[in-house]
Amino acid sequence: MSSTYGDKLKISVFGESHGNGIGVVIDGLPSGISIDLDRVLVQMARRAPGKDKTATPRKESDLPKILSGMVENELTGAPLCAVIENTNTRSGDYGNLLERPRPGHSDYAAFVKYGGANDIRGGGHFSGRLTAPIVFAGAVCRQILEKQGIKIAAHIQSIGSVSDKKFNPVDIDDTLIERLNASSFSLIDTGVEEAMRSEVEQARLALDSVGGVIECAVTGVKPGFGGPMFDGVEGVIAKAVFGIPAVKGVEFGAGFEAASMRGSQNNDEFRVKNGRVVTETNNCGGILGGITDGMPIIFRAAVKPTPSIAQKQKTVNLTTMQNDELEIKGRHDPCIVPRAVPVIEAAAAIALMNIL
Repeated sequence: MSSTYGDKLKISVFGESHGNGIGVVIDGLPSGISIDLDRVLVQMARRAPGKDKTATPRKESDLPKILSGMVENELTGAPLCAVIENTNTRSGDYGNLLERPRPGHSDYAAFVKYGGANDIRGGGHFSGRLTAPIVFAGAVCRQILEKQGIKIAAHIQSIGSVSDKKFNPVDIDDTLIERLNASSFSLIDTGVEEAMRSEVEQARLALDSVGGVIECAVTGVKPGFGGPMFDGVEGVIAKAVFGIPAVKGVEFGAGFEAASMRGSQNNDEFRVKNGRVVTETNNCGGILGGITDGMPIIFRAAVKPTPSIAQKQKTVNLTTMQNDELEIKGRHDPCIVPRAVPVIEAAAAIALMNIL
């Protein structure tokens, strides 16, 4: 089992949902850069569980303990290692899942691959809890990127049938980025929050869950980064984003909508503005031929509904090889989309560190 990403900057995520702790090792960080740990904790808090009715009631402080790579808040250049303790586990809730896999979860596939040795408690290493170390790594990376004028922000584009406004793809204001970066329910149009929360609550009361879409934007990236074919910026970002549990789709710019356009509609026409080349539109999402063109990088990630729901579901008994039913216990998010926003931002920051 390998949970490592990157080459120029490499992260290795370790731990299980109900083990003693989870964490990350980051190799390749530059030395001599000061990191504001208070700002790191803001990002950790945005993802942390137990603070909102849209999330699991499991409460974890998610305070990272830095073991190496930083002295007095300054990066030393050595591998940066951080551990986050698991303090609120109820492993007994998962005792029936090793032989009766949850529909929509990794249980069955992991059982086959690892011969039943996988840690089933809370999803083990396949749990969304493992995104906390990703947020830590991304929070460090985004501070380094900001020193180069690069900023990242994401928002909930939709939950169920309720949608937010999309980013202006050619002009994203820094004040909007700052507001989204500090929000635990990140929206461009805050007026749709109540309707989104209602969508989640309806799913929760029905013993069900609901998914959505997260839109992410990166500003300040200069043209010329990336490469064609397999080194393209889309591929590097998508690999990081698909490492997040529950992400089932990624699109850049106009994405799948481009398939229904004509070339005259989809092409982003060039012009000169204040001495630099820009485009009138941004259907390409800031990337042409796998290379950045200097416009904002825009992508969206589709997040599936949480598979662990309280309704009875059909499954199989892997011991008897008979059809069976499953009623899931435990504490689960009726919607993981709000908590996934800072995770998407973190994945983008980690990917950009490799690209730049």
